[in-house]
Amino acid sequence: MTETPVAVVDDLSLSLVRNGRRSDVLRHVSLSIAPGEILGLVGESGSGKSVLALALLGLLPHSAQPELSGSAVVTGVDMLRAEPAELRRVRREALGAVFQDPMTSLNPTMRVGKQIGEATGDDAESIRLLTTVGVRDAALRLRVFPHELSGGLRQRVMAAIAVAGRPRLIIADEPTTALDVTVQAQLLALLEELRDDFGCSVLLITHDLGVADQIADRLAVLYRGDLVEVGPAAEVVRHPEHEYTRSLLASRLSLGTPRDPRFGPTTAAVEPAVRVRGLRREFRQGPRRTLTALDGVDLEVPPGEALAIVGESGSGKSTLLRIVAGLESATSGSVELGGAGGAQMVFQDAGSSLTPWLTVAEMLGERLRRERLGRAELRRRVADALAAVGLAAEVAKARPGELSGGQRQRVALARATMVPPSVLLCDEPTSALDASLAKSVLTLIRDLRARLGMTVLFVTHDLAVARLMGDRIAVMQHGRVVELGDAEHVIASPRESYTRTLLAAVPTIAGIDDRGVA
Repeated sequence: MTETPVAVVDDLSLSLVRNGRRSDVLRHVSLSIAPGEILGLVGESGSGKSVLALALLGLLPHSAQPELSGSAVVTGVDMLRAEPAELRRVRREALGAVFQDPMTSLNPTMRVGKQIGEATGDDAESIRLLTTVGVRDAALRLRVFPHELSGGLRQRVMAAIAVAGRPRLIIADEPTTALDVTVQAQLLALLEELRDDFGCSVLLITHDLGVADQIADRLAVLYRGDLVEVGPAAEVVRHPEHEYTRSLLASRLSLGTPRDPRFGPTTAAVEPAVRVRGLRREFRQGPRRTLTALDGVDLEVPPGEALAIVGESGSGKSTLLRIVAGLESATSGSVELGGAGGAQMVFQDAGSSLTPWLTVAEMLGERLRRERLGRAELRRRVADALAAVGLAAEVAKARPGELSGGQRQRVALARATMVPPSVLLCDEPTSALDASLAKSVLTLIRDLRARLGMTVLFVTHDLAVARLMGDRIAVMQHGRVVELGDAEHVIASPRESYTRTLLAAVPTIAGIDDRGVA
């Protein structure tokens, strides 16, 4: 006898109002999730993945004026039409959720123990759950605030909260997007363990087919609101039937992706573009504890070179970049920049680095304020800067909230390079983008580097991206550079066991990805 599905989406069509315009988000979507099944839901940004998750959680935003037909049933309850009390009961008893950014889900003003305690009822059970999801020193973690934990630990706290009520279904919406490869591998393994230990089903939403292929039993592919392919994971990734699925596979970056032939080994100059000597950065954590983020870093980067910096969360990558940018001060050591253009930085989340109430034209215009340009010349320079990053002049009138993630990242690049810097600092600029958008932004950065002759420091947790973007790769661990060398050599013949660990954790699709690793 076939078991009753935990969740059934039946002929679901949904439209929402965004920026004053109504648009279709889902069209006649039907799928089911069996007990104990891990279903991977894949597709690019805007395909409708997260909206489908919100429908199953009964959390569609009322402000978006949803109009719908069909149903989204969880354990026998239609989450689109049930009364509020019934929705709360199902969410409490049958559903758990892990989202992309745990900082938006965890209360920053409450200690971790109190937040888990709301679901468990007592500290002993909270400690047991934290231990179950792989958090060491669980009793001590109860007393900290979310911002005192790494990204991987915050996701584990979210996982503990998600399973506290022994749910029938865990909805994991892009839970690994901003994580480094080793923590990503750990979280995927954790989802499998939760399925095995608690007997729950999992809906894993991701834009990365390689991630989904690691643990999913079946894959469902969404394209602009249409469900275009469903089947066993191995079949979908190795014998895709739909053209869109094939395009998702083609846009994946792997350790065998061809590099840009325009760039190669850089001849060392007399004066480096970036010189870092004995850099140390310590952070106070209470009256008796000090965290060492950087522990004596030495680096020299010649003019025109791209150096990719990789390592796990907490290795010191972003701290190093922020000190080079002048956004943080070092405890000791020094940073020297060559060239007259200074340094400009592009951040992981362009949305939070762009002023939300200013138009694109106003933000870009701030970079030209010293030149005291007339209005016509200012408009021309802004249009030229947008054109250089592949954006139409009309984008100048928009505010960040009216742009897609890829458009916002291009605006951030335009702002950073419209007055060409000597050094461009990129801190995970594509980690939150889907594969095709990430590829286009990476291509853009390479083109800007070639055209403007910039030196680039590129921080990433993705070794395939590091190999693609860097002439050399610096591997960081616990605040130190533990390996430094030619990009191809570091990937193909890593010297350090830690580098080999990072490489082993890269998600790959067997038979498809040419890893390029000896």
